[in-house]
Amino acid sequence: MPIESHVASFAELDARTFHDLLRLRIDTFVVEQNCPYPELDGRDVEAGTRHLWLTRDGAVVAYLRILADPGGVARIGRVVVAPAARGAGLGGRLMTEALALVGAGPCVLEAQSHLVGFYAGHGFAVSGPDYLDDGIPHTPMRRESRPAT
Repeated sequence: MPIESHVASFAELDARTFHDLLRLRIDTFVVEQNCPYPELDGRDVEAGTRHLWLTRDGAVVAYLRILADPGGVARIGRVVVAPAARGAGLGGRLMTEALALVGAGPCVLEAQSHLVGFYAGHGFAVSGPDYLDDGIPHTPMRRESRPAT
């Protein structure tokens, strides 16, 4: 079955879809990575937030959100691929689609440190020192504005 791409604001999400997106996030970040933290941080509902996800046979297999930070900076976060779908290039597809939505403006993210090379392949560069977040090493990264082509 083909992979389908979806993008929506919070207001455009139906309850079932939002449930499925949250379930993937919680199953991965809270349960699998053993990081008990408040997953609902209030940013999902902000007017500038866009949710991007991929489905196969109607099931969510990958997700990320794009936040509108101050100063016209986009922030990519909550990047996740379902365990059964890992290794199939879906993370790369998700990032490519997200950066197409972001456009030429600056973009930041907080990478799990073991994924710095993955994000560097999408034009991001380390922008600060590593730090621990819930016991997991993270690295701030930034992709600068790009000239219009």
